[in-house]
Amino acid sequence: MNKPTDDLYKELNQTSHIEQYLKDNNEFLIDDSLSNYLCNKFDEMNISKSSVLKNADINEIYGYQILSGKRFPSRNKLLCICIGAGFSLSETNETLKVAEYSPLFPKLKRDSIIIFGLQNQYPIWKINELLFDHQLHPL
Repeated sequence: MNKPTDDLYKELNQTSHIEQYLKDNNEFLIDDSLSNYLCNKFDEMNISKSSVLKNADINEIYGYQILSGKRFPSRNKLLCICIGAGFSLSETNETLKVAEYSPLFPKLKRDSIIIFGLQNQYPIWKINELLFDHQLHPL
């Protein structure tokens, strides 16, 4: 069961006691490490870690360190993992939020290109090519 984010915002704006809000909404709050979140998501989607890392073009050793929680990825590396896993835009933005990174923002040229690539299910190399063509840093 899930509660829409807008509903949580409304409740949070109306509460006068954070403790009560946290208690009432505990089951809807993300309280998990990024590595657990990703591994659970991969299990849910029935995809292997090795295929995600291969599709993400991430070194396997480094990738497994991320997935085991030994290392924390940069925003770019996390985007590569999301793309490699075939996440939708909303799944990618949720993952970025779990990692406490800003979600993709369509007013930013670079993020717009990444969003376009996600929506068209482009592989990493094709998104990087688009970024390069527009004189932007690749993932």
